Amino acid sequence: MRALFATSPGLGHVFPTISLAHALRAAGHEVLMATAGGKEAANAGLHVVDTAPGVDIGAVFQQAASEQPEEFDYSTDVDTEKGLEFVGAIFAKLSGVSVDLTVSAAESWRPDVVVYSSMEGTGPLVAAKLGVPAVSHGFGFADEAPMTEAIFKKMVEERERHGVQGFPEVRESIDVAPPSMVDRPVRGWPMRYVPYNGGGVLPEWVLERPARPRVAVTLGSVLTQVGALTSLTKLVDVARHLDAEFVLALGDADPSPLGELPDNVRAAGWVPLSALLPTCAALVHHGGAGSTLTAIDAGVTQLVLPHGADQYVNADAVVRRGLGLRSEPDQVDAELIDRLLTDPGLGRAASEVADEIATLPTPADLVPKIAGLA
Repeated sequence: MRALFATSPGLGHVFPTISLAHALRAAGHEVLMATAGGKEAANAGLHVVDTAPGVDIGAVFQQAASEQPEEFDYSTDVDTEKGLEFVGAIFAKLSGVSVDLTVSAAESWRPDVVVYSSMEGTGPLVAAKLGVPAVSHGFGFADEAPMTEAIFKKMVEERERHGVQGFPEVRESIDVAPPSMVDRPVRGWPMRYVPYNGGGVLPEWVLERPARPRVAVTLGSVLTQVGALTSLTKLVDVARHLDAEFVLALGDADPSPLGELPDNVRAAGWVPLSALLPTCAALVHHGGAGSTLTAIDAGVTQLVLPHGADQYVNADAVVRRGLGLRSEPDQVDAELIDRLLTDPGLGRAASEVADEIATLPTPADLVPKIAGLA
């Protein structure tokens, strides 16, 4: 079987699909990834088609957002009709830049099934054009099916150009949200979230159990590139007064805007969270779905400092289930961090959800289901 993966750009959308792609390859199937850029997917050992060479995806996003007629508040509007309209329009534009090269690659390679990230409209378009089954791959807690439909609906020009009127006849979906953390039915096939955060040569200290609690800190792969690093200033200031070790996993970002770091705060650069968290007591993060689910898999408590996108939805899910806390970045204080590290209720809930997802079908378990569609 040949499986074409079509993903929206951005590591937060590409990385959640990697474990399933690896599972398909390990079972003897062929996988081709189609996405804008694609360097990180290639680094994961996958064959990749760059579907938007030379395109500044960030500029496309900003232009699409600026064209929307109304102001949009991510903290309240994501799960509303207004949210569907806003997000649908933006991701339709992002999908549009990848359509033609994805169609061209698919017509040459002839996949038997198309797997697509739930915020990508190109996948169902290609599957419908080729007459093959499609599988939507979720990556978070929001109800993503209406988002996919809103994106696809707005891709009028692209669908007309390629002679596609509606979704493919055979369409399934994968839901990675822990059932106890969402107030909606499971969408399609439930699947255990198996973290992929990239590879790397690990420093020796990453594997060592620290003498005092270790707290990992991340802002994901986007926020550090758009000036959000200083949102951690208050956390760093609070950290200097606590008997704990803090690890800033901030990728290539220069930590100097945070000032001189205390002795108990380590700037670690790029460290895969799935390798770092097993020796941590907690994670402080921005609320990206990948960071949230990686922490859940590790069974650690979380402090979420949401900035935008689906981060408010994810933060609400964490707080509602009782496995973490939420705060504005400038409201972080010692009492909050102490509760994060010592509240037995938070730790108990984090362990419960880690145990819950461990019982869900793995990506390998879903391979026969996907192959059965072809």
